[in-house]
Amino acid sequence: MSPSKQRFHAVPGSLREAPAGSRRIRSAAATAPAEITIVLHRRSNASLRDGQTALARMDRAAFAASRGADRRDVARLEEFAHTHGLSITSIDLPARSVGLAGTVGQMNQAFQVDLGEYKYQDTTYRGREGEIYVPAGLAPVVQAVLGLDDRRQARPHFRMAQANGVMPDTLEISYPPQQVARRYGFPTDADGSGQTVALIELGGGYHIHDLKRYFTNQKLRTPRITAISVDGARNSPGGKDDGKVALDIEMVGAIAQGATMAVYFAPNTTRGFYNAIAAALHDQLRRPTVISISWGNPENSWTVQAMDSYDALFADAAALGVTVFCAAGDNGATAGLPSGLHVDFPASSPHVVACGGTKLTASDETVWNELAVGHGATGGGVSRHFALPAYQQNAQVPLNPLNKPGRGVPDVAGDADPLTGYEVRVDGQDAVAAGTSAVAPLWAALTAIANQKLGKPIGAPHSTLYDLANSNGAFRDIVTGGIDGYDARQGWDACTGLGTPDGMKIIQAFATA
Repeated sequence: MSPSKQRFHAVPGSLREAPAGSRRIRSAAATAPAEITIVLHRRSNASLRDGQTALARMDRAAFAASRGADRRDVARLEEFAHTHGLSITSIDLPARSVGLAGTVGQMNQAFQVDLGEYKYQDTTYRGREGEIYVPAGLAPVVQAVLGLDDRRQARPHFRMAQANGVMPDTLEISYPPQQVARRYGFPTDADGSGQTVALIELGGGYHIHDLKRYFTNQKLRTPRITAISVDGARNSPGGKDDGKVALDIEMVGAIAQGATMAVYFAPNTTRGFYNAIAAALHDQLRRPTVISISWGNPENSWTVQAMDSYDALFADAAALGVTVFCAAGDNGATAGLPSGLHVDFPASSPHVVACGGTKLTASDETVWNELAVGHGATGGGVSRHFALPAYQQNAQVPLNPLNKPGRGVPDVAGDADPLTGYEVRVDGQDAVAAGTSAVAPLWAALTAIANQKLGKPIGAPHSTLYDLANSNGAFRDIVTGGIDGYDARQGWDACTGLGTPDGMKIIQAFATA
């Protein structure tokens, strides 16, 4: 360590290597602007883990007072910012985050990094290699420094059945979302009224006239939808991610007609993604009880500090009674990488419900695997980073690729094959779409209905869901098919988790849990 770093400590888990295929082309301009988010540790050492919490469920105000950032830690960070000429752009005590702005040169000096411009395929981004350093006095306070690297962090997990507006010859059937909900036994005597479902979007957008046309064609009313801007991003239709946004909104809106949707648009960076989740979780105005996330990337594309800081947010959700669903990915057990078995994050967080995919025909349901014909496959496998959670102790999760116990992905499943996909409307065109991006909002809609019927949020549902695996028929166990490295089997498996739902039986189980 150089003498200038003797007074500094590396932020644990901040080590970053340049992604394969990218190269540094020059140093980043020292005068260029840069904005980052510092994530602080909780003020209490009480742990929240394994998809549940020993704490009594608390409201957002009580949470901020007991589990948010300590104001004294924020004051220390403010002093650090002043010393290095950085401006404070935001302070969010519940989310334990502080925004800082300055120049690249100031960030280099403050965090002992060497930011550069990197080239990856046809994109250029600001990046770094090595570790991030903070003064010794701040080391116990800082959990993560997000945003020094501004590369595109996540991929949308959705698949359009057609290419260039042409349906494939292999398309078997398509469904309105509410038809699949009926197939899965969702209640018809509740519609999610009084609930807010948060949708996290890192690109794309929607046209309200498309949504009105879609719901009118489905003989449904148009639900209430609010777009929220995070870090300057906004509802911006006209790009390749519009199908992902439309699929999320139309899935929830068709199944949970009475629920309000809050769509949080953020930049597709590690910082933007974190801030969007935090904005939804700690939104005092809309107070979502469910969060649906259909973006992610293989674990090895994330720093450890990023995964741990996101996981801490998801643990906070458990304390607040908020249920988080994440798509498990659409590229099979390799997560689209050229070699090895990998799972997708944030689906691999033990505090979210990871959603895998099936192929749903008129008479059968099997593991979704259409890789051979270019139409994707469900993600699944065992985490290399997160340990086996308590709720999976009896699920016979295999060892991870490092031959160690790990968190198994997914937990649950639903129809995700674009060849048996969902009717949607995107940018003025009717289409068919799917992917595990459809399964997360499917389960989010069921949860909104459950929260309404139960009169309270179900919160972190993992223990109850796993207790149901061998009980009241709440899951249809998928035992046919597989993905590279894993086959479907009786009980939990790394293709479709516990299986697909019988919605009414799942809600009945939560009523008596």
